[in-house]
Amino acid sequence: MSIEVGILGYGNVGRGVEYAFGQNPDMHLAAVFTRRDPATVSVETAGVAVVSTEDIAAWTDKIDVLILCGGSATDLPKQTPQFTALFNTVDSFDTHANIPAHFAAVDAVARQAGKISVISCGWDPGMFSLARFYGDAVLPAGKSYTFWGKGISQGHSDAIRRIEGVLDARQYTVPVAEALAAVQRGECPELTTAQKHERECFVVAKPGADLEKIRESIVTMPNYFADYHTTVHFITEEELLRDHGEFPHGGAVIRSGVTGKDGEHRHTVEYKLTLDSNPEFTGSILLACARAAVRMQQEGQSGCRTLLDIPPVYLSARSREQLLKEFV
Repeated sequence: MSIEVGILGYGNVGRGVEYAFGQNPDMHLAAVFTRRDPATVSVETAGVAVVSTEDIAAWTDKIDVLILCGGSATDLPKQTPQFTALFNTVDSFDTHANIPAHFAAVDAVARQAGKISVISCGWDPGMFSLARFYGDAVLPAGKSYTFWGKGISQGHSDAIRRIEGVLDARQYTVPVAEALAAVQRGECPELTTAQKHERECFVVAKPGADLEKIRESIVTMPNYFADYHTTVHFITEEELLRDHGEFPHGGAVIRSGVTGKDGEHRHTVEYKLTLDSNPEFTGSILLACARAAVRMQQEGQSGCRTLLDIPPVYLSARSREQLLKEFV
């Protein structure tokens, strides 16, 4: 029996989730929910209902889990608690500094409703969170580093698009090559935020918009750009689609630590991602977490979870026998 899934929001991440169903035959896309006029939204999968969010409550008995594909800047802080009152939910909330507060808000609703909500399910936070956790657990005497890019950040691009006067935008996160090389050599340097990454923004402004005001809003935005060296380029919509139409990304988590009587032996562990499509990879993670959310709720669990809280076997469609044989 398949797991019935709903998608809320049909942008890049929503489409990425939809494509992932093709590799997950135990899960079925039942409906796409949208704030737009459903008649204007055309999905890839034949037979899937497109429903206004105003009618979402009628689907509480028709889907097992709802995947929220909105942005972290303004959508998910409101949507995840709101819809967790009705469904098991999964989101990709990625504002690291606000994750504890988001967790607490969602956890209160989920426990009261008897639902499971898995938050911050992407590759960072998400898969990279696990890499940092495992590195720290096995090499407690050490230091972890996270590098992102070069690639397009969906969350940061979305944050720019929310600024008044912005029509569209892409934001590239670029690691500082010298810092990355020093970490890979196991030197354990002390690095500030600005010493590890730069941010490069390509922005299409609406006609007549105040470009300097937009630039200032970007470079001073807390949790996104304020702590980085940020460059803003204003370009045309044609240039954006031509030169920045794809969504590559990637990065690495590196843990350097020591073992031995006097810490004489040094070890470096690196977990690296190279992604052709950021939204499609994120969508695949969200769908695996949706499977885990349903399994936990079926066991009688409730409350908020992150990938750190989920037993790995809950994420996979494979049987325990297959997992033991092929992965252990």
